[in-house]
Amino acid sequence: MKYDEYKYLILSDLYRYSGDLSLRSFHQYLISNAGVSFKYIFWMRTCKFLRECRWLKYSIYPSSSYMLKKYMYKYGIAIAPDMEIGSGFYIGHYGGIVISPYSKIGKNCNLSHGVTLGQANRGSNIGSPILGDNVYVGPGAKIVGAVRIGNNVAIGANCVVTKDIPDEAVVVGVPGKVISHKGSLDYISKTDYHDKILKLLR
Repeated sequence: MKYDEYKYLILSDLYRYSGDLSLRSFHQYLISNAGVSFKYIFWMRTCKFLRECRWLKYSIYPSSSYMLKKYMYKYGIAIAPDMEIGSGFYIGHYGGIVISPYSKIGKNCNLSHGVTLGQANRGSNIGSPILGDNVYVGPGAKIVGAVRIGNNVAIGANCVVTKDIPDEAVVVGVPGKVISHKGSLDYISKTDYHDKILKLLR
């Protein structure tokens, strides 16, 4: 990962939380309790960046890895730093979040507390979930196995998803069923960061 890509990802995550790209906002969310889950995301992104840099992997990376583990136990979030996660990642409430390291998450994803993206180790659905862009996953939802979640999908609270979900779907229940195609538009906000970040990075 190049430094510009790392910085872009951090700023996109920050914007999803604060709607602001200022240094003041960054410090506020990284240090205060206002940005508890942002702290985890920051150290997760930082670990991935440092681990891929030869000259930083053995110097600064161990310290960032320690910080990530500290927040993992403190806030109950288990997301591996080497996962493929798009820009604008947002965790609404921390606690009980477990993500398979083989999962993939697109841009502007919202995760709630109690969410699991789990790996299936047997049966016809062996593998881990792949989430598209602009996906909202409600509290307590479970997505298990080699499931593909389309773009702009909203998954309801405590829903259990074990089958592919098409674009724009709203899914609820156990097992998850598509009840409409209104999508996640009302659940995903502050996604207009791309041009603002590019302007800032010039």
